[in-house]
Amino acid sequence: MLISLLQLGRIDYATSLELQRSLIELRHQQRIGNVLLLLEHPPVLTLGRNSDRRNILAGEELLARRGVAVHEINRGGDVTYHGPGQLVGYPIFHLRSFSPRLGAVDYVRRLEEVLIRACAEYGILTQRIKGRTGVWTVAGGSIAEKKIAAIGVHISRGITSHGFALNVTTDLRDFDLIVPCGIADRAVTSLEAEVHPRPMPSWNEVSNSVARQFGHVFEQQVLALASLEDLLGGSPAKGHGAPPPAPPPVAEDTPLRIPKELKKLHREEESLWA
Repeated sequence: MLISLLQLGRIDYATSLELQRSLIELRHQQRIGNVLLLLEHPPVLTLGRNSDRRNILAGEELLARRGVAVHEINRGGDVTYHGPGQLVGYPIFHLRSFSPRLGAVDYVRRLEEVLIRACAEYGILTQRIKGRTGVWTVAGGSIAEKKIAAIGVHISRGITSHGFALNVTTDLRDFDLIVPCGIADRAVTSLEAEVHPRPMPSWNEVSNSVARQFGHVFEQQVLALASLEDLLGGSPAKGHGAPPPAPPPVAEDTPLRIPKELKKLHREEESLWA
């Protein structure tokens, strides 16, 4: 079994939602295996199922002036912020494909473990905190722990979506727009703020570190793909504990719908390197 890795660069939040919906349906049909999307978003606030809009501290006028979009979505958790300098991960995993099969809590603990190990690669000690999902720095002296990564997932018919956000070089002042994850008594931080005096890793380096740790923690080979189209080039990963094989797809099956905004982005990237 393997995890297909797609590193998509910066894409807007609505495009990522559309892409996730397409990949989830393809995963249900077993036309693709497990997929990990790593990317970055323009400024956006997302409200999970358990969110309280009072945790958005900025008014609509300020958000509009700063170009911050707002989306209500079906993941767990409260309000969170995504923006430049943040590594966002969306695993589209079938939890029944792992051996032993993973439950929701086990899955979230593994996501935390991936991020804890990735932070450790840069000399940053992090931890879990009971009752608070996510990854936190270790408190020391009078300094309280700070949240460096948020996690919010959705699971339907055993397949995951949404995921995590790791602050790499994120402008932490943007979190002043909200009460992050509804937690008012703890601050947020980033790799950039914590990594000194070591050289600051690039966003791409951190993305590669996280991808590598997914392979270790989920005990799967991680295969980097060049494009979304490559996902349909092979058969789904199989192995002990995987769902039974599906019949061959018919014409009316869900196609791989690549959002037009993402196609445009890829065309622009190709022109830069032409």
